Amino acid sequence: MIADIKKNAETKMQKSIESLKTGLSKVRTGRAHTGLLDHVMVDYWGSPTPINQVANVTLLDARTIGVQAWEKPMVAKVEKAIRDSDLGLNPMSMGDVIRVPMPMLTEERRKELIKVVKGESEDARVAIRNLRRDANDQLKKLLKDKDISEDDERRGQDDIQKLTDRYIVEVDKAFAEKEKELMTV
Repeated sequence: MIADIKKNAETKMQKSIESLKTGLSKVRTGRAHTGLLDHVMVDYWGSPTPINQVANVTLLDARTIGVQAWEKPMVAKVEKAIRDSDLGLNPMSMGDVIRVPMPMLTEERRKELIKVVKGESEDARVAIRNLRRDANDQLKKLLKDKDISEDDERRGQDDIQKLTDRYIVEVDKAFAEKEKELMTV
């Protein structure tokens, strides 16, 4: 039972790390990457649709994303969706292809992005600590129901704490890497 609780907590903590890394990858660094547009929704015949389901998103060069709509009437809608997104991008339509140049980041904007990254990292830490609390609550319930001994509960809590510490270090490492990436000119 204790092993199941630990395994469950570890799986959920790993998902928190993956979620953090996905969130951090969307924070713009001045270099182009196709994942930047993943959450942009396009009005496709009345329903919001992810951009990668109505267009082909590619890298034209290190600082430019190319978006080619699959249907001619969608070009204007895709361009509008990119412009209206909260990414601060200014797409330019050239026939069938929409070019999305990545603007250079100012020092002020870099610091704002670091605050965003710090917030995402803190959210991940909180999620991991909540998972620790839940696992410890399950251990206490097992002890209360007399399914495990106090020593087993104590060992289980120690293992959960070691797991928590390990994943918090991973969060800190991911934050440090992204901070370094953002501050590199």
